[in-house]
Amino acid sequence: MDRRRITPMTLTDILILLGLNLALIVAVMLGLWLVALRLKDVSFIDAVWPLGMLLLALATLPRTEGDPARKALLVGLCAVWALRLGLHLFRRWRASGADGRYVQIVEDQERNKGWSFGKTALLFVFLPQAVLAWLTSLPVQMGQVAAQPLSVIAGVGAVLAVVGIVFESVGDAQLAAFKRDPANKGKVLDTGLWRYTRHPNYFGDACVWWGLWLIAAETGVGLWSIAGPIFLTFTLTRWSGIGITEKATHSSRPGYGDYVKRTSAFVPWPPKT
Repeated sequence: MDRRRITPMTLTDILILLGLNLALIVAVMLGLWLVALRLKDVSFIDAVWPLGMLLLALATLPRTEGDPARKALLVGLCAVWALRLGLHLFRRWRASGADGRYVQIVEDQERNKGWSFGKTALLFVFLPQAVLAWLTSLPVQMGQVAAQPLSVIAGVGAVLAVVGIVFESVGDAQLAAFKRDPANKGKVLDTGLWRYTRHPNYFGDACVWWGLWLIAAETGVGLWSIAGPIFLTFTLTRWSGIGITEKATHSSRPGYGDYVKRTSAFVPWPPKT
């Protein structure tokens, strides 16, 4: 591709691109909301959320004239992450059924506000997830805009993203194997990656999106997509990730309190003795 013939996208062009992508993911989530109404379960949203972010990356691909290598790297890494995580979470949903976290959300709104299942599912799950997927995936959208070729920073980002994918994949596999053994019922997994962090899957996710941001950031335009990984990290560590997960785990596993005291919550670190 002859970069001399490329007309750089203006700020207006970029805003239109992002606005159309937001409209796309909202439309998809509205369709999934209709599916949830039939199933009376919203739990499958966890499985389709990463796929929604891949959809945004793919939707951006033909509408931008950024560096082909950077675009391929961003979309490729996003695809590997999204397909692996989406399939893993879909299998978990099919095996375990409705997620207690979402059941509690629906019941709370019905009890406190008199809301129907449909209203709660729309306003508390599907519309927020559309906006959050769009926001988190800003690096794979804005990173495809500029024609600047790949450099060292992108290489560092790619390595970080791959490390994140491997880290969360291994963590998920270790947890799945632990749960398959009936002898481990009610016990706490504190071996493998889980010895060094209570949430290797969340840490891996953060690494992936900070890595994708680095790939996007060296273009200048992509630097402004930093809101994506910042928000994801906040969500995982301070909002709907660690807090909600550990609240449920404390009540179901008696030894979890001791595990919390000796094990890092997020960043892998040798356990306290």
